[in-house]
Amino acid sequence: MDSVLFAENSLGLILRKMINSYIGHIKSATIASDFDIQDLMAHLEGVGNLASQFSNEFSNAEWGRTIGLWHDVGKYSETFQKYIRINSGYEDGQLLGKTDHTSAGAILAKGILPELFWQPIAYCIAGHHAGLHNWYPELGVSGSLQERLTKQEMLDSIQHCITEKTFDFRKLNAPTGKALPFESIHLWIRMLFSCLVDADYLDTESFMNPESYEIRGKYKLLSSLKELFVNFMSRFANNSNVSDLNLIRNRVLGQCIQSGGQEPGFFSITVPTGGGKTLSSMAWALEHAVKFNKKRIIFAIPYTSIISQTVQVYRDIFGESNVIEHHSNLDDETVSYESKLSVENWDAPIIVTTNVQLFESLYANKTSKCRKLHNLANSIIILDEAQMLPPEFLKPILSALNTLVDGFGVSVLFSTATQPVLTGTIGGSGKNAFKEIDSERIREIVPDYKLLTNELKRVNIQIPENIHISVEWKDIADELVQYDQVLCIVNTRKDCRHLHNLMPEDTIHLSRMMCSAHIMDVIARIKERLKNGQSIRVISTQLIEAGVDIDFPVVYRALAGLDSIAQSAGRCNREGKLNKEGKLGLTKVFCPPQNTPLGLMRKGSDTLKEMIGMAACSNPLDPESFKQYFNLFYSKVQDFDKPKIKSLLWQDATQMKFQFATAARDFKLIDDRGSENILIEYKDGSNLIKLLKRKGPESWLMRKLQRYSVSVNARDFDKIRAAGLIEEIHGCWVQSYEKLYDNKVGIMSDGEWLEEIHII
Repeated sequence: MDSVLFAENSLGLILRKMINSYIGHIKSATIASDFDIQDLMAHLEGVGNLASQFSNEFSNAEWGRTIGLWHDVGKYSETFQKYIRINSGYEDGQLLGKTDHTSAGAILAKGILPELFWQPIAYCIAGHHAGLHNWYPELGVSGSLQERLTKQEMLDSIQHCITEKTFDFRKLNAPTGKALPFESIHLWIRMLFSCLVDADYLDTESFMNPESYEIRGKYKLLSSLKELFVNFMSRFANNSNVSDLNLIRNRVLGQCIQSGGQEPGFFSITVPTGGGKTLSSMAWALEHAVKFNKKRIIFAIPYTSIISQTVQVYRDIFGESNVIEHHSNLDDETVSYESKLSVENWDAPIIVTTNVQLFESLYANKTSKCRKLHNLANSIIILDEAQMLPPEFLKPILSALNTLVDGFGVSVLFSTATQPVLTGTIGGSGKNAFKEIDSERIREIVPDYKLLTNELKRVNIQIPENIHISVEWKDIADELVQYDQVLCIVNTRKDCRHLHNLMPEDTIHLSRMMCSAHIMDVIARIKERLKNGQSIRVISTQLIEAGVDIDFPVVYRALAGLDSIAQSAGRCNREGKLNKEGKLGLTKVFCPPQNTPLGLMRKGSDTLKEMIGMAACSNPLDPESFKQYFNLFYSKVQDFDKPKIKSLLWQDATQMKFQFATAARDFKLIDDRGSENILIEYKDGSNLIKLLKRKGPESWLMRKLQRYSVSVNARDFDKIRAAGLIEEIHGCWVQSYEKLYDNKVGIMSDGEWLEEIHII
């Protein structure tokens, strides 16, 4: 696409500077019956300037300014002016229904700009309230850009405010400093859309709520945070015991700092569990950010249940105001007002979030999710536990990461003890194989990572001689009771309940049949008992595998994929306490009575069996073993693009025909379709449910209630509802029978365990 000069064309429709007689926003002043008015042209200029500033981060300042200047031209219509004057109370009259003010700017762009230039602007302007539209109409999805562009009356309604004479000449350059492949254009449009939405919100907030606007952006620079980090690590080193483990951690830290000077792009850190990745990866990120002028560091984690401990580590170093956590279980009472504002657009220097929040936002269409995206430009993204990137979404995820690196100045760090194979051809030679990131592009920041496997060895992994012979649950229970401190991780919630029933009364149960608040309470109790050297036995699903900082001398693991077994081993002798006694921890793999559930979990266990049969798993924790495992595992995956992003966003990209709304609907890392949430009366959940009954589903209340909800299979939900164990309150299903929820094991149903819901 060549540069285009905004000159008069056959339509000759270019905005002129407007007189101060059109209203952009109205707010009530402190004196009754008095009003403050924001002039519409002032709003357009304000949004244009902010959007230009934001999009300049990826070399597209004029695109941002254009969509900002044109986004609300529809407000020049007499219909809208009448609507805002009457509905605000500024003038008397019968209240009017909402009027479309977003189509006019899209139609104006189509009339003025050439092919492939007007479409991105039209998508952004038409969707800046409702969200990015589909190009083609689709059953069940409201609105389409095609339909919006037929509303010629929207443009006709502002004819009295446009002229054939230009008020400004501007050059609109091709997108970004380097050409993006058509596969990436949808994300470029989202980034422009994000610039517009955030600029619109901020300019409106500066007028409507200047107190909030003034609070924003009061953060330390990353260079200042780097100084805080250096000081913290110095104090930490002075207070730490000299040990082999700490010497290794210090070496890893030094290598990460040194690697921070490498040119931006893709990186990996491959360090065994307990090797200090959380601090070392941050050391690398700060060094890299300061050297290459990166704006912020985003730390993405697989599970909401493990995010709090990472947030606390960073807040202890950098201060609470500089570290923002953003996830679904965030409790409004635990965050400041400033933090709530930062969650809206991720303008803080350090963001800790979830994979779900990050990647679903990259394929979202709604304004609330897209608003923050432009702040990813010139940032650093650290993907913790990178092996947990869902295989069925791997192609669109890697495509988005590739685009962020190549087009938006992002550096990406894949952090894990069990590094997946994400370069070259993924999926073997099958028809679904794909190549997204070239093999040489991901640079390891710990050069001697292969040596660390032996240096940090704290666990012996025992795999059965015959991997095909199963063991009865009773026999497993008999083995577990021989240990004072033992963790057993199984594959399903049904297995967890069954084995727990065979254990002594004081055995702890952990599964997703418990609400998040309950799970966190139990994990805190586990840590306390381990710290005090008390007897403790835990039966858990895989929710405890990644990121939960616990240290058992013995861990049992039901047969699963090699990555899951390695993560389970990471909960065993984590701090190397047994090494001081000349011992190692024990992680014992067993074959449960029931086969691994179908789907990706079954493919993982089958892959491990195949490796054992090939005698390719003599050292399960060796990086080469993981490489072999993931190559084999990915060859069994049938679809790396479950949401069909190729057909929705890539296939017709040359003509700018995108199905934004459909892609957003289908790109769900946690597919909650076919399941239902039940709000639970666990601890504070009881009082919150009472508030729900009294106040209704206010947004702050629903966010708090997320910590007290459990998802159940649709069939089990129907049984629970038919039995009268729950009731509907303001569209939410709420526990009404006291014994539905047990404070040890979670949701019960007639004493029978519920069917599985696989949650990523």
